[in-house]
Amino acid sequence: MPSPVAARRGRILVVDDQRANVEMLAELLRSRGYEVSSAYDAEGALSHISSQGVDLVISDIRMPGMDGYELTQRLRNDPATELLPVVLVTSVEDKNGHDERVKGIESGADDFLAKPVRYAELFARVRSLLRIKVLQDEVRRQSAELRQWNERLEERVKDQVAALDRLSQMKRFFSPPVADAIVAGGAEMLEPHRREITAVFLDLRGFTSFTDRADPDQVMDLLSDYHAAMGRLVDRYGGTLEHFAGDGVMIFFNDPVPVEQPALKAVRMAIELQRAFEPIASAWGQRGHKVSLGVGVAQGEATLGVIGFEQRWEYAAIGAVPNLAARLCGHAQGGEVLIDTATCADVSDAVEVAPIGPIQLRGFTHPIPAFRVTGLK
Repeated sequence: MPSPVAARRGRILVVDDQRANVEMLAELLRSRGYEVSSAYDAEGALSHISSQGVDLVISDIRMPGMDGYELTQRLRNDPATELLPVVLVTSVEDKNGHDERVKGIESGADDFLAKPVRYAELFARVRSLLRIKVLQDEVRRQSAELRQWNERLEERVKDQVAALDRLSQMKRFFSPPVADAIVAGGAEMLEPHRREITAVFLDLRGFTSFTDRADPDQVMDLLSDYHAAMGRLVDRYGGTLEHFAGDGVMIFFNDPVPVEQPALKAVRMAIELQRAFEPIASAWGQRGHKVSLGVGVAQGEATLGVIGFEQRWEYAAIGAVPNLAARLCGHAQGGEVLIDTATCADVSDAVEVAPIGPIQLRGFTHPIPAFRVTGLK
């Protein structure tokens, strides 16, 4: 069993069909602390290298069967051993010595030793080639690590691209805050809970009569223009789009992601929505269709969470607040934004309002104080 020191210094395979030559060279190398193995023909050498692995091969050229040249070529043709240092032992320096070296170089040998072997030269060349082998192994190791890093990086990039694609697709069906929460694994944000929100309900005035007289393509064109204008502003103000119901749309603020001044954001968005809808209404008016937008805004606590069934889920706000926003919207005239008392209290420093007195709304027992937004201060 070789010592750890010998294993660290290098594993050398001596190949020669003359057992005496192998044993003598092996003992010399072991005396210098190397781990040395022996093979008595090229086939045995290839088998040992394949199963055990070595750091350096010292092989005689002239052997029966496969000679040292072919052994070297076989090693060079194998990706696993193409860089394995090989020293060929040439015959005595005579007129054929030069030819043997040339042929050895062509076969891929790294160095040569002439018989009889000079020990000082042997040890110097062994040390040099083993240093090169150590560097080659380090380069291979680093290349393998780099390849693994690149593969992992490619996988991470693919995963991130896929996640972005999924997020992009989800944002076409859910509001961006809800989609972000789902992709980020923040499912707890979507669990049922109570929170104060500001709800905004939008509805088109004149839409029912429009659908009775307009072609189906015109109906879809109006909804497309309306939803596009509305969607841009909802995203800009950070609202959560709850659902579409034809021309009716529910939006709320402060959930699932809390926002600063949700009531003011909601009212500012409502004002901009009315402005954005004006050119749409004007364009359709020129074609003989009178349409306008009504908006209701209410603030208070609501129950929020995911509702639905296995194949279809929605993130919804449930309770009096979204109902009040919808009823205020139903009471609003085209071009109006109506808000409740709680919203008015939060935005009074920034928004001009006009009270319209308590109004009786369907589903509410008592008349509800309401205010018409007339502009920003």
